[in-house]
Amino acid sequence: MSVPTTPPGHGVLHTGRHSLLWHRRSATVGMALAAMLLLSLVFCLTSGDLGMGEALAALLGRGDEMQTLLVRELRLPRLLAGLLSGAALGAAGCLMQTLARNRLATPGMVGIDNGATAFAVASIVAVPTTLAPSALALSGAATAAALTFVLAAGAGARGYRFIVVGLGIGALFGAATNLMLARADIDAANAAYPWTVGSLNARPALAVWLLAGGLALGLPLAKLLARALMLMRFSDSVAIGLGVRLSAMRAATLALSVALTGLAVAVAGPVGLVALIAPEVARYLGGRHGVPVLNAALAGALLTLLADWLGRTLLAPVEIPVGIVMAVIGAPYLLWIILRQPAGRQP
Repeated sequence: MSVPTTPPGHGVLHTGRHSLLWHRRSATVGMALAAMLLLSLVFCLTSGDLGMGEALAALLGRGDEMQTLLVRELRLPRLLAGLLSGAALGAAGCLMQTLARNRLATPGMVGIDNGATAFAVASIVAVPTTLAPSALALSGAATAAALTFVLAAGAGARGYRFIVVGLGIGALFGAATNLMLARADIDAANAAYPWTVGSLNARPALAVWLLAGGLALGLPLAKLLARALMLMRFSDSVAIGLGVRLSAMRAATLALSVALTGLAVAVAGPVGLVALIAPEVARYLGGRHGVPVLNAALAGALLTLLADWLGRTLLAPVEIPVGIVMAVIGAPYLLWIILRQPAGRQP
């Protein structure tokens, strides 16, 4: 009887009767991204004239009153919002790209971001309701995703058809958002503006907690789906032959992507292109092995925190919303993807 050998580049963790096969390079990249994320959190928390000891004391409520206010009420909630929303967008982008077999198929590209934004803006300027804009954003994301897949001839749609339909749906929701803002009074338009560009300033605490809960449930679920998602990179006939239930997997992947995106937009608004760049960073650093959902989440959180820090400090005291910073960073990268390689290449 032959003893199973460990595949090259992998390690095995034995725990009693069970064993876990893991990819060494992906695990190393994940630990490196987690360490960089922790350092970035510390750096953003202590930036300016605030030292490490002063920030720690303020965080524990034992420091100067003004420093405690700065750390606990202003910086920490903002950092948490950026970390969670970036992680959700990074993971959702990885799922969506794998589902569509296209590196451009991110929630923003297929209209989910615009749908969530339109519903959030509508709750402020068009049909004010007792529901918070963050609650309506999730409904908008689900509506946009459903329209995209229905009009693209079902969840099996692939490639450019999926992208083009998504762009059309996003354009319709974007036009609706602009129309509502154009017809609204100046105060309502100003209140709705952060939901159109992406901002981490004074985010709703309830929405942040809901996003934290969604990530706690969504990331393990995405990891469980990763093996079948990897097989879905092949043709439908090959995936079915390997035992993948395509309809169920596509429905689960789409639902999870919509939930993560809607919760992220409910916190930060449409922070553009995080979902495009973060999965590519994870794949580039970790190699094209598996579906790097967790590494994409870490990369998305890191990118969002750094973009927010740049927006706060680059032209201080003028603040640039994090969504605008990400658009400036991501636009050249998007052009590079389109010009360098065929957009239909598998992620």
